[in-house]
Amino acid sequence: MIFALAPNVRAQTETTPAAEQQTPSNAQAAAPPAASPGPAAPQAAAQPTIGGALLPHDLSPLGMFVHADIVVKAVIVGLAFASLVTWTALVAKGLELQGARRRARRALRIVSGATTLSQAAQQLGKGSGAAGQLVQAAVAEMRLSENMPGEGVKERIALQLERLELRYSRKISLGTGVLATIGSTAPFVGLFGTVWGIMNSFIGISNAHTTNLAVVAPGIAEALLATALGLVAAIPAVVIYNVLVRSTAHYRALLGDVSAQVMKLVSRDIDRGGMRLGMAAE
Repeated sequence: MIFALAPNVRAQTETTPAAEQQTPSNAQAAAPPAASPGPAAPQAAAQPTIGGALLPHDLSPLGMFVHADIVVKAVIVGLAFASLVTWTALVAKGLELQGARRRARRALRIVSGATTLSQAAQQLGKGSGAAGQLVQAAVAEMRLSENMPGEGVKERIALQLERLELRYSRKISLGTGVLATIGSTAPFVGLFGTVWGIMNSFIGISNAHTTNLAVVAPGIAEALLATALGLVAAIPAVVIYNVLVRSTAHYRALLGDVSAQVMKLVSRDIDRGGMRLGMAAE
C-alpha cells in the first residue's frame, strides 16, 4: 500500500508547481487592461533668452525697433527724422524754385521785348520777384546818376546787379545744404547703430553661453535695421540735393540773362542820350 500511495503523492507534487505557474497568468488575465497612454501633450517650447530676457519673436521692422537697445532706437529715430526733412525739403524747395523760375522767365520775355528800361519796369511792376528787383535797381540807379558820365553809370549798375544776383541765389539755395549733410552723414550714423547693436548681441551671446542662431539672429537683425535706415535716408537726400542744385543753377542762369538784358537797355538809353527822357516816363 505504501508503494501504491507514493506515485499519487509524486503526481500531486508535480502538478502543484504547474498550478502555481498558471496562477500569475490567470491573475493577469483577470486584471483589467491598463489604459493605453494617449498622445503626449505638447510641451511648451522654451523661448531663447539673452541675459534672462526673452528674445523677440516679431522680426518685423516695428517689432525690431520696439525690442532694440536704447542707443539703436535713438539712431533709428534720428534717421527717420532726417528722412522726413529730406522729403519736406524736396516739396518746399521744389515749389519755391518752380515759382521763382516761372517769374524769371516771364521777366526775361518782357525785358527782351522792351525798348527802354522804363518800359520794362512799367510792364513788370513790383510783383516779378528777383528779376523785377534787378530792373527796379537799375531804374533807381539811373535816376540817381542823372547827368553823370555814362560809363560810370553802367559800371555802378553792373556792380549792383551782380550783388543782387548773388543775394537771390543764396536765398534760393537756403535749405539745400541740409540735404548734403544728411546724404554724407546718414550712412555713418546707421553704421554706428549697427556696430552698437552687434556689440550688444555679442555680449548677450556671452551671457547666454550659447551660439544658437535663435540667440544671435534677433540682435543682429535689429543692428542691421539701423544701417538699412541710414541708406534709406542718405540715398534720396543725395538724389534730391543734386536735383535742387541743378534747378538752382538754372535759376541763376535766368537771372544772369535778365541782368544782361537790363544792361543792354541801360547802354541803349545812355547812347541815345535819353536818360532824362527815360526817367521822365517814370
